[in-house]
Amino acid sequence: MLQLQVLRQDTEAVKKRLAVKNFKEPELVDAIIALDDQRKRSQLEFDTTQSLVNSASKEIGQLMAKGDKEGAEAKKAEVAAAKQKLQPISEQLARTEKDLQEKLVQLPNLPSPLVPPGNSAEDNEVVRENGIKPELKADAVPHWDLIKTFDLVDFETGAKITGSGFPLYKGQGARLQRALVQYFLDHNIAAGYTEYLPPFMVNEASAYGTGQLPDKEGQMYHMPADNFYLIPTSEVPVTNIYRDTILKPEQLPVKMTAYSPCFRREAGSFGKDVRGLNRVHQFEKVEIVQLTHPDKSYEALEEMVAHVEQLLQSLELPYRILRLCGGDMSFTSALTYDFEVYSAAQQRWLEVSSTSNFEAYQTNRMKIRFKDENGKTQLAHSLNGSSLALPRIVACLLENNQQDDKILLPKALVPYFGKEAITK
Repeated sequence: MLQLQVLRQDTEAVKKRLAVKNFKEPELVDAIIALDDQRKRSQLEFDTTQSLVNSASKEIGQLMAKGDKEGAEAKKAEVAAAKQKLQPISEQLARTEKDLQEKLVQLPNLPSPLVPPGNSAEDNEVVRENGIKPELKADAVPHWDLIKTFDLVDFETGAKITGSGFPLYKGQGARLQRALVQYFLDHNIAAGYTEYLPPFMVNEASAYGTGQLPDKEGQMYHMPADNFYLIPTSEVPVTNIYRDTILKPEQLPVKMTAYSPCFRREAGSFGKDVRGLNRVHQFEKVEIVQLTHPDKSYEALEEMVAHVEQLLQSLELPYRILRLCGGDMSFTSALTYDFEVYSAAQQRWLEVSSTSNFEAYQTNRMKIRFKDENGKTQLAHSLNGSSLALPRIVACLLENNQQDDKILLPKALVPYFGKEAITK
């Protein structure tokens, strides 16, 4: 959520930056400022009236002590009249604050000046590309065929148990999942991230805090009986660990990592782009999250990008890094880098990580603050990144390394998987 002071400092500049995200309601900024003005007027009226009540109440005691009963009764009537005014003022103030809050959460985060203009994924900027795209044999097949050949994932039984988009991993497929999760966690822990195993359901306040609500409500699995949500990523519970917390300067940066299953209703059902593991409703992911000093958040973002890049290099996968344009960014992000790996059998790039700086957008919602060197309370900045999401990593590992009777694994993964290849 944007801070009101940011909207007020340079309203026209705010509108121009929102336009980079193709935000179509610049008048909402003016409406928010007008509501804030109304809130201030109501607050002043309430405080002034309350002050009159307080001072008159004190005078009643003084008049009674002097024996001026008539004067005391007159003051009591004055207090009663003032108190009657307080109730409607208080109700108006509450309505204005509620309306103001509802409108504030409709504004997306402001994009960084580094964000390129654009409307869709076609306008994203390629920052760099690395690795050699493998040249497969003419009879090479996509991962959804390899999965059947090597008996790694059972989509049909998963659909029977739950529904379409809920894969059932088995045998070497399940073993590969476990190996990747452990490898990713170890890589993150070695870089100074503290491991967490969070709840896989969150309450409404947690989902609101990271910006999933109200923006992505339709993409989340909701359990109305408890008003809990299945998490779309461990970013949600992990960042909320520090909700309503004031950190000490020496605690920054806070670096956290977590494994979790992720649940998303957004998956499509038809077409080659969603076949196999390309898009599913449940998948595993390891996440990294940082809370930093505002002056150091973009330095932290570059550090996180380098960290994810090292992980992809160790998996020996060709990849590229994209800086997302305004039209392809998330509602909450100020700057996002996407990582894509090349799927040789599908001959297309598949997204495997988004690494983003949210600046103070999430921390303002969650009230994650710190005391600076002058003892002043400031909002921290939050960042997160996939490190990594498993399904498309698995898809590319299978496709790019397929042999006649086996699938070779990268050297870094062999100690975790226990052998050099997936075999029939």
